Order: sequence, then C-alpha cells, then structure tokens
Amino acid sequence: SNLFTASQGITITHFMISHKIERVKELIEYNELTFSEIAFKMHYSSIGHLSNQFKKMTGTTLSFYKTHGQKRDINIENL
Repeated sequence: SNLFTASQGITITHFMISHKIERVKELIEYNELTFSEIAFKMHYSSIGHLSNQFKKMTGTTLSFYKTHGQKRDINIENL
C-alpha cells in the first residue's frame, strides 16, 4: 500500500474509486441504464452513495453528466 502510494502518488483506495467512477461514466454515456441500475451494477449501497461519490470525484452531478458529458467516438474496428 505504501509502495503503491509512493509510486503512483495516490492511495490504492483513491485509484480504485477513480477507476470505478470512470466505469460509471461509460455506463452513463453508452447505456440506457437508470442511475439506480448503474449503482446496483457497480456495487454501490445506494443511489445516494453513488451520487455523492460521483460529485466528489467529478465536480458534477450524475444528471448533468448524462446531459452534458463528453460522448467519446469509438471506432469499433479498434476494439
């Protein structure tokens, strides 16, 4: 844990939460899942917990991100 923090500059917990939030962003952008479904799929205890963590990590709400978030172009041939 200390070695990870020293090499990456962040804690393992912060790294894992950041990775999880990136996955949440993908689910918002590319699926028609509700926020409750995303919370369940990503193992959050509640939509409130997901919402609070998302806002803390991104500075925006789930709803704002869904409406205004950057949709990335994906070239299917590269997958």
